[in-house]
Amino acid sequence: MADVSGDPAVFTATALPADPRLLPTLTNACLGTRLYRDVLHLNGVYNGAAGDTHRAGVPSPLNVRMGLPGDSAAETFTLDTRTGTFSHVLQAADCTATQQLYAHHSLVHLMAFSITIRRLARATRPITVQLQTPFVPQSQDLDLKHGPDFQGAHYVYGQTLVPEVPGGPRPTVHMLWTPVPRALTLPEGERERCWQFLTAVADSREEAERSWGAGLALAAAGSLHAAHVRAWAARWDGCGVELDGPLALRKALRGGLYYLLSAIPPQGSPGFPFHGISPGGLSNGTRGEDYWGHVFWDQDTWMFPSILLFYPEAARAILEYRIRRLEGALHNAREQGYEGAKFPWESAATGREVCPEEIYGAQEIHITGDVLMAFEQYYCTTQDQQLFREGGWELVAAAAQYWCSRMVWSEAERCYHITGVMPPDEYHKRVDNSAYTNAVAQRSLNFAADVARDFLIPVPEEWVDCAKKVKVPFDAEKQYHPEYDGYSPGEPVKQADVVLLGFPLMHPMTPDVRRNDLEMYEPITASDGPAMTWSMFAVGWLELKELQRAQSQLNKCFSNITEPFKIWVENADGSGAVNFLTGIGGFLQAILFGCTGFRITRSSLRFDPAFPPDINGLTVTGVSYLGNKLQFTIARGQTRIRVTARAREPPACPLEAVLEASGQRWPLREGQSVSFPTAAGWIQKLSAETP
Repeated sequence: MADVSGDPAVFTATALPADPRLLPTLTNACLGTRLYRDVLHLNGVYNGAAGDTHRAGVPSPLNVRMGLPGDSAAETFTLDTRTGTFSHVLQAADCTATQQLYAHHSLVHLMAFSITIRRLARATRPITVQLQTPFVPQSQDLDLKHGPDFQGAHYVYGQTLVPEVPGGPRPTVHMLWTPVPRALTLPEGERERCWQFLTAVADSREEAERSWGAGLALAAAGSLHAAHVRAWAARWDGCGVELDGPLALRKALRGGLYYLLSAIPPQGSPGFPFHGISPGGLSNGTRGEDYWGHVFWDQDTWMFPSILLFYPEAARAILEYRIRRLEGALHNAREQGYEGAKFPWESAATGREVCPEEIYGAQEIHITGDVLMAFEQYYCTTQDQQLFREGGWELVAAAAQYWCSRMVWSEAERCYHITGVMPPDEYHKRVDNSAYTNAVAQRSLNFAADVARDFLIPVPEEWVDCAKKVKVPFDAEKQYHPEYDGYSPGEPVKQADVVLLGFPLMHPMTPDVRRNDLEMYEPITASDGPAMTWSMFAVGWLELKELQRAQSQLNKCFSNITEPFKIWVENADGSGAVNFLTGIGGFLQAILFGCTGFRITRSSLRFDPAFPPDINGLTVTGVSYLGNKLQFTIARGQTRIRVTARAREPPACPLEAVLEASGQRWPLREGQSVSFPTAAGWIQKLSAETP
């Protein structure tokens, strides 16, 4: 079924997908479900031991379908990303019935739907809308019990059945909801009426009741949905990407950004107890689906950069999630016989390894470097040293210690090896010296040393030595990076691997080597592999100004975007995780870091724009750098940069724009724009020499 809306922010269809996995997701930072699904999830609540742990399914009172007697009503289904609202409209000769559903964006323990019946004809007879719901307050993951009604709501509560680790916590879920009748009737003579149905879910009775009461008060004032819409408006005010390009691309970009922003903590909530983002998001992750709701490198490598670009506060919450699970990472390293902290390939409540298949948890160790790369990107973008005083430094140091203990010295090659690993390309296992793994380990150690120097902490000589001497495989004759020791050119690979050395790792290499890596691996990467892969090839070709080749890679992403609601599937054949936020994250990076050329370095935010043929220009609003909010308006011939806002406490660093070729500088003052012919350059702290 087609999306019939011409608005890039609105997705409308006259029928729903036959596959229920492709229905739109309704999520905020705490709660998530899928349209017409019988369960919802509360973030951070898992049931099951070790590799069996999965998101606990909470019965969903929102699974309600409406209908009118007879078959004459026309139907439309709309997801409006501006307001974060799904609408189902029944249009009959004498009335319209509208159901709106949403995960409240400011009261994040609240989900709601409303049904409005509006009379159109002069007839005054009663109009009845039938409601169908399979809701039963029972769960396979919770020992639910009924409690006393509260302010018109029914109430259940219960603990998860099995802790992740023996003797570990079993969270309790509390849920209040509006009972749903079998039908609603607009009385004779009444023109319009709206009914509100609330669901509050939290890990304490006090929070559930507080959220319920706040929602009830807003509903009584007629402003429950309006408050949600205002929260989304504020979110969109803080970021935006406007493309001069095809409508399908603009819709894909908007949909991806919407689904990713739906997952992050609300604005103005420092210290929010965030529990990470899984590949399929909070709407998915029950037993046997979408990786059980576990958190992977997908969060740190694929989703994090776009979140950081717009919302450093939300990025900080993701890093705090890792800090709170440091004890689990220390346990993982000890269990495998190493020092320091090894982050789990799959993480749930404790930070211990919960991957159901031992091989990945034991061998896909690049995750520890991926976590540190997110910390480094955040540190360079914000200079927030407080996070590192609040546990960040202990995490960074422990990860560096792990890498040193994981390396072995090769006397024959006079360098350090990392042996017996699985690279991002999961077709290969127990290989030695994965190029990506070793390069990200090297970057981790260099970052740890940089932070130590900034904090006047002595840098362990071992960190410096291991970073300097770790082997990153390179074929000097063919001038490319073999994926690992013994790799034979032409061997198929599952997904983006070596190409990640160019971006996001920014591993030092010449443009010719960058090109050779792309050309070596592009034709042998599985065409039906994970959705994020082609975006990284697109970034590489944009970097080299091979615009048509970048376009072809970007086009491949559309094989993973389903209509009409822009739900991403992990694999092009429809298998794997949905709604695949990892693929969305890669796609967003292809635009936000590929077309702009943004690169986060220790001293600057670099830019080097390049557009594939389908794109004539773009405006990126809300880019965050050192406490400033920036707007980039980039066309093929001219670039304009404007500081739209500056933090007052702590005060933002004054900035300047510098062009690479000429060295020309412009101070960036709040509310003023600077323009120049589109070219490479960077944003940095204002230097004393700049007038």
